[in-house]
Amino acid sequence: MPGKTSEIKGAVHKDLRHDSAHKHVAGDAVYIDDLAEPKDMLHLYVAMSEKAHATIEKIDLDAVRSVKGVVLVLTADDIPGHNDVSPFAGDDPLLSDGLVEYIGQPIFAVAADSVEAARAAAARADITYTELPALVSIDQAMEAGSAIEPMQTMGQGDPDSALAAAPNRLQGSFRIGGQDHFYLEGQIAFATPQEDGDVHVYSSTQHPSEVQHLVAHVLGRPTNAVTVEVRRMGGGFGGKETHPAIFAALSALAAVKTGRSVKLRLDRDDDMVMTGKRHDFRYDYDVGFDADGNILGIEIEMASRCGRSTDLSPAINDRAMFHADNCYFLGDSRIKSHRCKTHTVSNTAFRGFGGPQGMLGIEYVIDDMARALGKDPLDLRMANLYGKIGRDVTPYGMTVEDNVAGELMETLARDADYATRREEVTAFNASNRYVKKGLALTPVKFGISFTTTHLNQAGALVHVYADGSVHLNHGGTEMGQGLFVKVAQVVAEEFQIDVDHIKITATTTAKVPNTSATAASSGSDLNGMAALDAARKIKQRLIEFAAEKYGCPTDRITFRNNNVYIENREVAFADLVNQAYLNRISLSATGFYKTPKLHYDRASHKGRPFYYFCYGAAVSEVIIDTLTGENRVLRTDILHDAGRSLNPAIDIGQIEGGFIQGMGWLTTEELVFDDSGRLRTHAPSTYKIPTASDRPDEMNINLYARGRNVEATIHRSKAVGEPPLMLANSVFLALKDAVASVDEGTKAFTLNAPATPEEILRAVTVRQQKAAG
Repeated sequence: MPGKTSEIKGAVHKDLRHDSAHKHVAGDAVYIDDLAEPKDMLHLYVAMSEKAHATIEKIDLDAVRSVKGVVLVLTADDIPGHNDVSPFAGDDPLLSDGLVEYIGQPIFAVAADSVEAARAAAARADITYTELPALVSIDQAMEAGSAIEPMQTMGQGDPDSALAAAPNRLQGSFRIGGQDHFYLEGQIAFATPQEDGDVHVYSSTQHPSEVQHLVAHVLGRPTNAVTVEVRRMGGGFGGKETHPAIFAALSALAAVKTGRSVKLRLDRDDDMVMTGKRHDFRYDYDVGFDADGNILGIEIEMASRCGRSTDLSPAINDRAMFHADNCYFLGDSRIKSHRCKTHTVSNTAFRGFGGPQGMLGIEYVIDDMARALGKDPLDLRMANLYGKIGRDVTPYGMTVEDNVAGELMETLARDADYATRREEVTAFNASNRYVKKGLALTPVKFGISFTTTHLNQAGALVHVYADGSVHLNHGGTEMGQGLFVKVAQVVAEEFQIDVDHIKITATTTAKVPNTSATAASSGSDLNGMAALDAARKIKQRLIEFAAEKYGCPTDRITFRNNNVYIENREVAFADLVNQAYLNRISLSATGFYKTPKLHYDRASHKGRPFYYFCYGAAVSEVIIDTLTGENRVLRTDILHDAGRSLNPAIDIGQIEGGFIQGMGWLTTEELVFDDSGRLRTHAPSTYKIPTASDRPDEMNINLYARGRNVEATIHRSKAVGEPPLMLANSVFLALKDAVASVDEGTKAFTLNAPATPEEILRAVTVRQQKAAG
């Protein structure tokens, strides 16, 4: 409206609802399984291995093919291209070629008129196995020397001498469990054959370009023969980065062979059995420290269960090493990492990508040090923070230039009244025999960027139509995190128009090619900058056109409030766009961005793998029942640095969700494999994610008011997808604090993650037994 002076609705640094929020709550958001199904569509069922490690001596599928409604049975022999859907290592066969290496590995697939018919037919297969020895656990793999790659070492200084000279020395070990992604929308793909043997695939994936490449790889076709599209996912969390290629490739292969549309939708049990998880870890440490709790030298040794193939495990375990310091200067240090090959499903990306495991480890070490010295763990955390020159270089050689951890922790401790509550918890525990409280404040420092440098790039496509409406497309994917609305805000801000004028469109490889996964918390950083680049190109053309048309210097033309001001003349944005169209000005542009300053040598594990760090801190108070191990979180206070947040409402939602997911990982979500390698917790009946009732009774979340990225990110914002998950370390350490109060005289004890009621009860019982005798 001419003369309007209020800020536009689409400006950045503003609370704006998720673009699909109203559709989510009304049930109107369209997911892949909601798409209209052609009347002759086929349903695909994947038959899985029943053995963890075996050769297939005989496979007879004649009875499968004879079932009414079965149209096609796919085996490895039916693959015209390459039988591989690995992200890079070439060790993930789409269908078994005679060797199976985990229970759940795909052997063949059945396409039928209904999924019920396909499943029933698959059960009639006659398969003869010769079983081979199976390595299921980390300990078994370590003993056998089974690994996906050689042990990696990172560090600096002389830790052996530092440890030998330290006045105090402590060794310890604990286990960190894995975690299932448990996205609400399971793995699904919907393929439709096109002309000339091409195929269009709807895939619930965080990485459309990789799915496109791998589908083409399996079909033996060039990449341009495959189009992959996704409007939204019902959650991803890393589980839809590499694994969707399996289901997209199978559905595409069946569609091309039958000439009919094909849908492959996993049920929850099959999804949990067939797809990878967060890596579980064994963590060992040897630390030397002085009487004040300053770390003088440390050796950390981590071993993870990677599963049967490489997947993304090298990068995940590298990131665990990168975050083995968290916010602390380790000085003379050595970090060793074993990547164990086991006969279980290949573990994969999960929110935090190895960072949570590395970070939890050093918090555990500091907690043990504090108990050995009889000090508050928070005092040791503050003492060991990165500092000025001489205390500002990580074990991988990157200088920490943007450290606000200390200020965040001090502010949170004051605002959450940590000191008074510490006294109250101590008094409560002294007067209660069976119920104990715990309190912990832990920080987060999380590096932002893909550690594989070439992935730090993004593209975007922006069209401005003649009526002033805008079409926006980019390589990022929407999985509920609010990426699409943030990027729309960036474009709206640049054009100074209402965000309602921007049409957010589905991610498709047909519009923006060669994209990276929406992962590593980099979605807004990368795609926001690419969209900004495209919008600025169009805006510059409009400025130059207006300057010529109205005889005005370009520096006297400004955009604001849905208008363009050309010296003293006001022209509606839509009117100027229409005039530009009539004068044959291009109103479409591609944008591109690559993250600067990154360099990293993996052979030496030295360099700058991250553009910047995100920081946060949380203090949690818990209560446990020492007779049953039952527990709950009473209160959590969070202070998080989102830089200059693009959308505070979205970011606070991400912080809360990330924290709750991290809390689940560390308290209730337990993956149990039996000795044969079979996953026993493969449904919500046995695998427990947090529910609304598990949320802390009191939860206070605030963004760091002084937040501003020192690097030139999109509007000086910071990533917010992954870092908040690690704020939940405060819950685990608070539970450990509560268990410690059972016997203050016994200093060293082990609490493994997840701290389930059974694990808490075990730790309590051990402490009570030590105290008794």
